[in-house]
Amino acid sequence: MRGLRARYHLLPDQDEEQPMGCGEPDAEGQPGWEGAPAAAPALEEPCRLVLSTPSSILQDREVQELGPHLPPRLMEQPWRLLYCTRRDGFSLRTLYRCGAQPGHPALLLIRDTEAQAFGAFSATTIRCSNGFYGTGETFLFSFSPELKVFRWTGRNNFFVKGDADLLMVGGGSGRFGLWLDGDLHHGGSHPCETFDNETLSPREEFCVQDLEVWCPA
Repeated sequence: MRGLRARYHLLPDQDEEQPMGCGEPDAEGQPGWEGAPAAAPALEEPCRLVLSTPSSILQDREVQELGPHLPPRLMEQPWRLLYCTRRDGFSLRTLYRCGAQPGHPALLLIRDTEAQAFGAFSATTIRCSNGFYGTGETFLFSFSPELKVFRWTGRNNFFVKGDADLLMVGGGSGRFGLWLDGDLHHGGSHPCETFDNETLSPREEFCVQDLEVWCPA
């Protein structure tokens, strides 16, 4: 006996919800599209992270993958290289001196000696401080090799703290999501309560090969 073929059409309110990605294409051409309300303009430009000069740490593809995770207000404006170890040497104090004006966000990029790329986005300037500072927009990320982003859990406010000889991002129970020593040669990464992150580098303690700090121009 031949099987019966059922033919059907989705009603406008039965279309499958699409992830609210940044500049993600709509489901045009899929069954049930006719008459379905669009979640975003069909020609919406994708969110992009625009660097004024090429990064020595991230490839163009990785830069574009990271871009949509930044706050939307920072999109489509060029970011300038504020500090890099290749140009400015390995020194946390020099990094602080090169810092942007207070209130400006910063993107920290690191590549270790095992060629792993990772870093942090800080909603405010990376600076020397007496305590932790920052906002819930701060996050950690790694390319291992695919991009993983670790956002604020709300469990504490240990976003960023800059001592003279130690930079810390994320914390809790004596463990830091990311830390760098004063000469920027050595650092570490541990799961922490602030971001519930994985270890960003292949090893919990790593050696820095390259480091960059970017800020909006």
